[in-house]
Amino acid sequence: MRNIAFFGLGNMGASMAINLLKAGHVVSVFDLVQSQVDKLVEQGAMGAASDKQAVENAQVVISMLPAGKHVKSLYESILNSCNENTLFIDCSTIDASEAKELNSIVTQAGHRFVDAPVSGGVAGAAAGTLTFIMGGEAQVVEEAQTILKGMGKHCFHAGGAGAGQIAKICNNMLLAVLMAGTSEALKMAMDNGLDPAVMSEIMKQSSGNNWTLQNYNPVPDVMPNVPSSNNYEGGFMVDLMNKDLGLAASAATQSNSLTPMASIAKSLYHLHGLKGNGKKDFSSIFESFCNTKR
Repeated sequence: MRNIAFFGLGNMGASMAINLLKAGHVVSVFDLVQSQVDKLVEQGAMGAASDKQAVENAQVVISMLPAGKHVKSLYESILNSCNENTLFIDCSTIDASEAKELNSIVTQAGHRFVDAPVSGGVAGAAAGTLTFIMGGEAQVVEEAQTILKGMGKHCFHAGGAGAGQIAKICNNMLLAVLMAGTSEALKMAMDNGLDPAVMSEIMKQSSGNNWTLQNYNPVPDVMPNVPSSNNYEGGFMVDLMNKDLGLAASAATQSNSLTPMASIAKSLYHLHGLKGNGKKDFSSIFESFCNTKR
C-alpha cells in the first residue's frame, strides 16, 4: 500500500484513480473540476483543496493531464511541497523532449521520474487493462510497475527518459494509419455491394487482418459495444488523435524519419476535425469516406 497523489480526473484519469483505490492504495486527488474530485471522494479517495495539499503525505505522484505545459506547471508548483525522494509518474501523452525536461526538473529536486503514457483508451482505464509504456532508469521503472499494475495489464520499459513517449506516439501513429486504411477498404467493399460485416470477417481471416477489425470496427453496427455503433461517442476523440499525430510529426522531424503514411493520416484527421468531428471517436474517420458523390 502506498500514499498516492493523483492529478487529472478526466475520462481516463478518474477510472485509473478508482482502480488504485481498489488495489488498496491511499489516494489523494486534486482536479480543477471540483465535481470530479467529489466523485472520487465518494469512491473512497481523499479530496484535496489544492495541489500542494494533495502531496503532503504522498510517496508517489501520478499525473494524467492534457499537455506537457500542464504537467510542467503542476510539477513546478508542488516540487517544494513533496516529501523527500518522491516517485513521479507522468501518464500523460506529451512530447518526448518535454518528458526529458520533466525528468531533469524532478531529479534535480531530489526526486525520481518515469514517463508512462498509456494505451487502451477509456474502456481499458475502466477495466484496469491499460498498457503502460515507460521511459526512465531501470530501478525506478521497476518500482513504478508495482503501482501501475493496479491500473493496467501490461507494462513495458521502452528505454531512458522520454522513450515511453516515443513508443506511444509510434503506436498511435500506426493506429491512425490502420483505422484510415481499414475504413477506406470497408467503404470500397460497401460501394461495390458487399456486406461490411462479411468483408470484415474475410479480412480478419486474411492478410488484411489488423487490430481495428478485431476490436474496433469503424462501420456502424458491424461490431457491438464500440463507438461506431454508438454514434461514434465515447472512446478516443479525434482531437486527441490529432494531438498525437502532431507529436509524431514533430518527433519525425527531429529524427529525420520518413513517415509518408502518417502524413496522409494526419491530413485526413486534421480535415475530419475541422468539419466539427473533434469530439467524436477517432473511428469516425470512416465518415470521411462516405461523403463522395456517386
